[in-house]
Amino acid sequence: MNITPILDRLEQPFPTRADLKTLRGLYRAWRTHVPYENFDLQLGRDTPLDSEFLVDKFGIRRRGGTCFQMNGTLALLLRGVGFDVDIVESGVQREKRGEDVWGNHIALLVHVDGKRWLADVGIGDSFLEPLPLTEGTHRQGTLDYRLERLSDGVWRARHHAGGSVSSWDFRTVPRELSEFAENARHSTPVMHKVLVAQHHRDGHELALRSRVLTDTGPAGKTRRVLEDLADFTEALKGLAISVDDLGPDNVRLLWNKTAEQYQAWLDIEKRIGV
Repeated sequence: MNITPILDRLEQPFPTRADLKTLRGLYRAWRTHVPYENFDLQLGRDTPLDSEFLVDKFGIRRRGGTCFQMNGTLALLLRGVGFDVDIVESGVQREKRGEDVWGNHIALLVHVDGKRWLADVGIGDSFLEPLPLTEGTHRQGTLDYRLERLSDGVWRARHHAGGSVSSWDFRTVPRELSEFAENARHSTPVMHKVLVAQHHRDGHELALRSRVLTDTGPAGKTRRVLEDLADFTEALKGLAISVDDLGPDNVRLLWNKTAEQYQAWLDIEKRIGV
């Protein structure tokens, strides 16, 4: 599989070594170049997980996606440069919602020099570098993440205090990406109910939920409601969304859908305490 289009998008040369420096560099480049977004689900499109489709979507068309495609494509990239990568089953908010959430997410465990590293670009505002799979608090900049071993083969990742989710659990048994094809099509209810996009740029975490755009940076958090189609289009560009790939008709369709979703998102915010 030709991974050059993905490396080109990340503005990275083909690595000469599959070492920790390379892993950190590719992971950070992904977080700062590729947005998390659920637009295909919003448009009623299929969300395949086969390699050819993923290279085309993320490398050629320069789109983003939800966790299954995001982490699936990152695994494809890392394996392509020589890393040993395990795709593992995960459950976002299992601590609060129980066993039924297993399989609503996947994560990656990357083997480097006899150690395992948690890589997860499928959480929209995830850490900027992989975390070593060791118990305890891991600080990146001003943010603290925590890993806890719950039992043999089951771990919990705790997000920083202002994260989009409080925690997600994951198993360490390797799985095949194809096993999650049906999960990717259906995803979680909120992914179908509300348009979602997230991107890290210049030290700022940008998030779009329906028509609500937030910018969290060193000086704090700002929030505004998008006013019209032109405002929406510019916001998508700021989130590194390829509006050219979407096309004007689909951008307009997505904008119109957010009119119905706006109150739904406000209700969700109130319920979860955002």
